[in-house]
Amino acid sequence: MYRIFLILSFLLSQEITNGMVLFTPYNSQDSINVTYLTDHHFNEINTWEHEQNLVPASMPYLNQDSTIWYPCKSTNPTMVSGGVGGLIQKLDWNNNIIWEFSMSNDSLQHHHDIEPMPNGNILIIAWSRKNLHDAQSMGRELIETPLQQMWSESIFEIKPIGSDSAEIVWEWHLWDHLVQDINPNLSNYGVVSEHPELLNINLGQVGFGMSSFGSDNADWIHFNSIDYNPYLDQIVLSSRMMNEIYIIDHSTTTQEAASHSGGNSGKGGDFLYRWGNPQNYDRGTDADRILGSQHSVNWIDTDYPGEGNLIIFNNLQFGNNSAIIEISTPNDFDGNYNLNNLEPYGPESWDWMFYEPSTVMPQIIQSGAHRLENGNTFITTFNNAKMIEVNMDGDIVLEYSPSQNSVINRAHKYVEDYLSPTIGDLNDDNYTDILDVILLIEIIIEEEDYNLVADVNSDQIIDVLDIILLINRILD
Repeated sequence: MYRIFLILSFLLSQEITNGMVLFTPYNSQDSINVTYLTDHHFNEINTWEHEQNLVPASMPYLNQDSTIWYPCKSTNPTMVSGGVGGLIQKLDWNNNIIWEFSMSNDSLQHHHDIEPMPNGNILIIAWSRKNLHDAQSMGRELIETPLQQMWSESIFEIKPIGSDSAEIVWEWHLWDHLVQDINPNLSNYGVVSEHPELLNINLGQVGFGMSSFGSDNADWIHFNSIDYNPYLDQIVLSSRMMNEIYIIDHSTTTQEAASHSGGNSGKGGDFLYRWGNPQNYDRGTDADRILGSQHSVNWIDTDYPGEGNLIIFNNLQFGNNSAIIEISTPNDFDGNYNLNNLEPYGPESWDWMFYEPSTVMPQIIQSGAHRLENGNTFITTFNNAKMIEVNMDGDIVLEYSPSQNSVINRAHKYVEDYLSPTIGDLNDDNYTDILDVILLIEIIIEEEDYNLVADVNSDQIIDVLDIILLINRILD
């Protein structure tokens, strides 16, 4: 089995947040890729092995039932650029693939991130192929790539069905929310500064890092992360190429998401908020730009320090150096974002920053950060495959690196009892009772594979001690 040698440095260990860390280091020279779940001291709790060609497109996600989502590169993707994916797998605790779904066809190609939702569905980012006629009919003046295509962006909410299919229950397409000030004969003509809710189709270059991927591409916007806020029913997206983040309304129907009205916001699928580069909507200059090739935008969880704010890994904060920033959005807590006259969206600066060049270093690709329950921030740096935890004062309380020549897109640290609500509930009916005891006895008698939910005392062994503890739990 693929192994990594760990280099672990603890500083001020009493400040480290207890929890579990999920990450997938990978190296093209290795025969397989492995996802690790560890405790906060990086002792292995479980591993999932993946085939060599199934390189992670982003980071894996842990579910409370002990399964994981694993977004990865499909065998023959139809569009290839940075972060290409195409395949999403769900694996159980014992490394069995219990569901997989591919979004890779002539018109659509999943890439980068996914977002598990509270209802069991997942959100997927996908490139959407547009030809030259499509682009010209929306007012695009120049397409730089020899392909003479534009790969726009779409978001799909899919409901897993069976073991290998899914139903698309909601979708949003950037192509429905474009503006241009070149051709007055087209329906999307307008003054860009008067339409911050729309994206100027003539922004940016079409074809991201073409020489880096060995073939031409038409990647234009390059969304690289997605996060969902269940309280606001909103989605936040990060665009590396536009150096900007966007918030859209998820409460819409698919029909409303294609329009400019409807949903809780009344704005349909238009941008509710954007930030980082106001020159994109003609309300600033490059001097006003704060974001540069950023990744991993996400909301800080409720009841965590900074709740409701956004955390962003800004890959190019000061020149080529990276930093992590936290911003508070002008949100009225009903999901509306204040915008004054022809001013850009606030804030003008960040509320909190971690910037330590010798530790974070330039991170041009991937990387990420998220806030923890005690106020610490957990950071992943791609190039040097580090996981770092810092407190609110910017003191580094933890550094951890896998073996040489590995990289990590992003890692996530879960609360220590994240899996606890499911332990002992073997029939998955949200109760622990005599039926679960019977199933536990059967698992032991039949010597079945290890099952996290059956390991009531968390000692990595399923035996009579688990039966006793489960019975005591029921009697209590």
